[in-house]
Amino acid sequence: MTRWIEAAFVRGGTSKGLFFRSDALPELGDDGDASQWDAIFCSALGSPDSFGRQLDGMGGGISSLSKVMVVSASRRPGVDLDYTFAQVAVAEAVVDYSGNCGNLSSGVVPFALQSGLLTAADGWHVFRLFNSNTGQFVDVGLTVEDGQAAVEGAFELPGVSGRAAPIELIYPDPAGSRTSDLLPTGRPSEPIEVGGARFEVSMVDATLPVVIVPAAAIGLNGDESPEAIDANRPSMLLIAELRRKAAVRMGLCQSPEEAPQVVPKVAIVTSQTPTTLLDGTKLAAKDSDLPVRMISMGQTHKAVPGTGAMCLAAAALIPDTIVNRIITRAETPASGPEVRLGTPSGVVTASAVWDAEQKTVTATSLFRTARVLMRGQVAVTV
Repeated sequence: MTRWIEAAFVRGGTSKGLFFRSDALPELGDDGDASQWDAIFCSALGSPDSFGRQLDGMGGGISSLSKVMVVSASRRPGVDLDYTFAQVAVAEAVVDYSGNCGNLSSGVVPFALQSGLLTAADGWHVFRLFNSNTGQFVDVGLTVEDGQAAVEGAFELPGVSGRAAPIELIYPDPAGSRTSDLLPTGRPSEPIEVGGARFEVSMVDATLPVVIVPAAAIGLNGDESPEAIDANRPSMLLIAELRRKAAVRMGLCQSPEEAPQVVPKVAIVTSQTPTTLLDGTKLAAKDSDLPVRMISMGQTHKAVPGTGAMCLAAAALIPDTIVNRIITRAETPASGPEVRLGTPSGVVTASAVWDAEQKTVTATSLFRTARVLMRGQVAVTV
C-alpha cells in the first residue's frame, strides 16, 4: 500500500535530497532505533537498485543525489533548528547516519522557512543549527526576502549552473567531529600499508573525517575525470582498502569490515596542475592551490562535499600534513585562511582558522547556494 508523506525536494550546494519535518515521520525508539526511518528513506529514494539509477524513487543514482535531511525546531537554548542527515546507499537498502553533509546543510534554513518551522524578518540573518550526527553546531547566514530564503543573487557555485544568493556555512569548533581530535592518531601524517604498498597519508577530522592521500601513491595523476577514476578498478580497490584501514586508525570502528559507509571520505590530492573540467573548459594550474578528487560512497564526487572542502582547508593550516606540504611548496602558495580547491566542476574556496597557541582549528567556513525545488508529498511503500 502506498503512503504519502509531506516532504520537499531541495538542492543544497552540489547535492540534492529529500527534506522532512521530523513531525512528519515516526518517532525514533527510546534506544534510537531508526529502522522505520530507514525503510521510508530507501523507499522514497528508490533503493536498493541493482541497476544503480534509483528510477523507482527520487534518488539520482549517485551519492550526492541520494540524501535525506530531517529538520525540527530546536528546544536547545540559543539554537534555531536541529537536523539529522541520512546518506542512502544506491544499490543496497542501507542508510548511514555517521556524518554530516555540508552541501545539504545549506538547504536546512530555506526548507525550514518554507515549511513553517522558522520565521524571520527580511534581511541578513545568522541562524544557529545543531547537527545530531556530529553533535556540533553550524551557523548559517543568508538573506530573507518576503519571509523566504533569497534565491536570486550574483554568487556562482562551481558545478551548479547560473548564479544565486550566497549562503554562508560556519562551523565553530570543528575539530573531532566524529573522532577524538583534529588529528585522531595524533600525527599530521603517517605511513599506511595498502595493497602491498606503503605510503604516507594524513588523517584529519575537521567538520568531517577525511583521509588524504597523494594521487601518485595509488596510481593516479590527480587531474582525472570522476568517470575515469571510477573506471580504474585497481585504484578504486586501493582506495576502498585505504578507507577501511583509515577508519580503524581514526577510531571510527574496530575492524576494517565495520567501517561506516559515509566516513571517512578519501581525498586524492596533487600539486598544482592544469585540468579539464566537466564542462570542457580548462582550469590553469595557477588558478587553484590544490587539485582534489574526493571519493564518497565508493564514487568520485563531481565537485567536492562541503564538509570535505572545509576539512581540506583545515589540513592546509596544520603543519606537516600532506596538504600543508603541497601548498607550502607550490609556486603560488595559499596565503591566509582561504584555500582554492581545484575540483572536476571548478574552483571551490573554503576557509579555516588556525589557533597556533592551542594548535587546533577553531572554525571553518564555506559559501554555498540552495533552492527548494518542490514541496508536497512523497510516495513510500512501507
